[in-house]
Amino acid sequence: MCGRYASSRDARDLAGAFEVEEPAEEALPPSWNVAPTDPVWAVLERDGTRRLKVLRWGLVPSWAKDAKGAARLINARRETVSAKPAFRAAYARRRCLLPADGYYEWQVDGTRKQPWFLTSADGGPLAMAGLYEVWSPPEGERLWTCTVITTEAADDTGHIHDRTPLVVPRTDWDRWLDPEVEDPGEHLLVPAVSGGLDGWPVGPAVGNVRNDGPELVQPLPPETSATLF
Repeated sequence: MCGRYASSRDARDLAGAFEVEEPAEEALPPSWNVAPTDPVWAVLERDGTRRLKVLRWGLVPSWAKDAKGAARLINARRETVSAKPAFRAAYARRRCLLPADGYYEWQVDGTRKQPWFLTSADGGPLAMAGLYEVWSPPEGERLWTCTVITTEAADDTGHIHDRTPLVVPRTDWDRWLDPEVEDPGEHLLVPAVSGGLDGWPVGPAVGNVRNDGPELVQPLPPETSATLF
């Protein structure tokens, strides 16, 4: 699964990287410890325009009676995303990209859980595949929420965790974001490809949502990581 990630790039950088036509109206500070229900950047297309918008992480389906279950819907499995009631409408019409510096996974070794930071091997932002929904409460403003689609991890990262965010290649961004395309194609919903990610063990501070800062993604010293396994 993907339960924490880092997103430190500002709106201008993301607009350039993702070829956004309509700049974000909202402001969002950098975070190296994005957690469920946090506000996050999303790239989406509406009315023929690619936009950068702030959504809340944790999907609330449009038909939900309330928003209480959002924290449980932070991930959607690629194997069932087109069929599950909570996701199938969004998969058909409301796909998005969730930019990330990288994400965290916890490797389990007996009773020990070691956090790792996984990031793009080329240093660019990850374009995590996402879905978004717009939920209208009985009173008040509409709530824009999102979820991250996950897939099987590649062999070179599978020893850390068996799931990983689904990353959309740049060549497929147009098709993925186009709301007129109800099914972007099975070729996009595939297991992760080896060689696209780099990763290293990080300190345990990321486990506390109150901790934030670039130090969270720093590799553990060699003498420390050498004693982990």
